[in-house]
Amino acid sequence: MKVKSYAAPAIDKPLEYYEFDRREPTAHDVELAVQFCGICHSDIHTARGDWGEVEYPCVPGHEIVGVVTRVGKAVARFKPGDRVGVGCMVNSCGKCEACKRGYENSCFEETVWTYSSKDPVDGTDTKGGYSTVMVAPEHFVLPLPESLDMASAAPLLCAGITTYSPLRHWNVSKGSKVGIVGLGGLGHMGVKYAKAFGAEVWVITSSSEKIETAKLYGADGVVVSTSEKDMKNAAHKFDFLLDTIPKAHALTPYMQLLNVHGTICLVGPIEPMPGFHSGVVIDGQKSIAGSGIGGIKETQEMLEYSAEHNILPEVEVIDIKDINKAWDALQHKQMSKRYVIDMKKSFPSA
Repeated sequence: MKVKSYAAPAIDKPLEYYEFDRREPTAHDVELAVQFCGICHSDIHTARGDWGEVEYPCVPGHEIVGVVTRVGKAVARFKPGDRVGVGCMVNSCGKCEACKRGYENSCFEETVWTYSSKDPVDGTDTKGGYSTVMVAPEHFVLPLPESLDMASAAPLLCAGITTYSPLRHWNVSKGSKVGIVGLGGLGHMGVKYAKAFGAEVWVITSSSEKIETAKLYGADGVVVSTSEKDMKNAAHKFDFLLDTIPKAHALTPYMQLLNVHGTICLVGPIEPMPGFHSGVVIDGQKSIAGSGIGGIKETQEMLEYSAEHNILPEVEVIDIKDINKAWDALQHKQMSKRYVIDMKKSFPSA
């Protein structure tokens, strides 16, 4: 079927209008009309070749919400008209230990990503949510709780689960002292979830301009990482640090903020990191960990928790014709929110 979208035509070119043929749904697939799609920094990294070669044109987008338009004959959980979401992945082997345990995002064979991945159905390059129509296997489509505003819910499919999952895994709860490193699209969601889980939550940011914003989102306090005094006063303060900085950076200064047995978990930088002296880990039995999104079951849990507790990202809704301006802002400005594309408004005739 013919689909309208915006795509990066080359590694160094701005996004532009692009039409392509989306494959027809199989018996196990769900087709949805995309209504909103969040913009993630990963979209930029992928399209710009930061994580390896991709096939062009590249259609990004993995924070997708929409309405079901068709279902395959074997689909049991959805019907036309249902509000649904699709996140960062659209397939996996389903047979390995990781998949069987609900960690499709860590499939031992190959996780099939929502864009710039090989679709096992027909071998074509997957294309994401900066498009008018999505097709995905039933297992990878998520029911959207009725109380969630669709535009605000879109970033939950990546920014939400990326922060929710590690906070749950490391048992952040009442009595925990948590530091959220960075107050961008991921960081501000980390603040909201950690606070809802009962923790004492601080934001660690290089920008003193974000102090009031951090407190507005629920932070109990702020550490300005460029302030020697702030960093010294925060030494050994935190049980858990969620590091959302989206590029390589030194970890040693943040390791000094961890309490005995503390953990810093990386969810932002997906690239080689500067080295560190092993002493900063050995001293205090500290841990450096990582986390990438979450499995389908946990993502559904996150959506339902967000609906129950009214936890939603701060968003700015845009028309897709402004996509290049939004990407430029993400790369050159310090954002404490998430851009969301109104796909229905952007393509009214779709």
